[in-house]
Amino acid sequence: MRAVVARNVVAEAAERRPVAPTALAALGRVLVGAVLLGAGQKDGETVQLQFRGDGPLGMVVAICDSTGRVRGTVSNPTVDLPLRDGSPDVAAAIGMGLLAVVRSRPTWREPYTGTVPLVSGEIAKDITLYLSESEQTPSAVGLGVALDADGRVSAAGGFLVQTLPGASDEAIARMEQNVVNLPSTTALLRDGVGPDGLADLLLAGLGAGERHRSMPVFHCPCSRSRALRTLTLLGPEEISEIVAADTGQEVCCEFCGRRYEISTGEMVGLLEAGS
Repeated sequence: MRAVVARNVVAEAAERRPVAPTALAALGRVLVGAVLLGAGQKDGETVQLQFRGDGPLGMVVAICDSTGRVRGTVSNPTVDLPLRDGSPDVAAAIGMGLLAVVRSRPTWREPYTGTVPLVSGEIAKDITLYLSESEQTPSAVGLGVALDADGRVSAAGGFLVQTLPGASDEAIARMEQNVVNLPSTTALLRDGVGPDGLADLLLAGLGAGERHRSMPVFHCPCSRSRALRTLTLLGPEEISEIVAADTGQEVCCEFCGRRYEISTGEMVGLLEAGS
């Protein structure tokens, strides 16, 4: 099992790129979900979660590598819906559609992508469905993001429990009961329960072995050279028009909000490199 508290990660994502409360609650949960699935994987594996719903948020994406470095973005960060039962209405904001999970390793010729339909728009439930159906691993996932009265992140985290081969029926039954008895993940995080506390609640009556610890961090690998490469997608004709106008071009990273001012001279270099 894995448990994580990631308030700083979600708070930094919001600081890097302004996000309205409902959009932030959704993005935060997807960021935590990516950490739970990606951190600690072997062979430098990277996991990307793509929630492609028909709700007003559009697509919500998070990418995490095996060291716990994670970043994410949402297509429409200004979305803020009325509260439902006192909490952000993430399910309505995401809507129905598909969840795609993309796993990649440096040694693989191409990434592996698994997809499942979004059955609820509730991020934890849809990740649980993916793990159970696409990866054939019975799982339970809990995610929570709490915002204060000003819409800032006050708590964020979650847990992932999976059934491993060889587990006894008694242990599985006890774990299932522990998950059922667990209070709201968001409420636990808001009350200050940390990763060890979450693990203790989930492992009650089961005992526990050695615990391995790591710290997730928000990390975006964008750079000026990457920004230049994205401009090649415009094509020679459009780049030539920008060069003729001598206006340069601004490229904004969708994950961290960093802006790169690309000069006309650099645009000319792109044309020459492509000729």
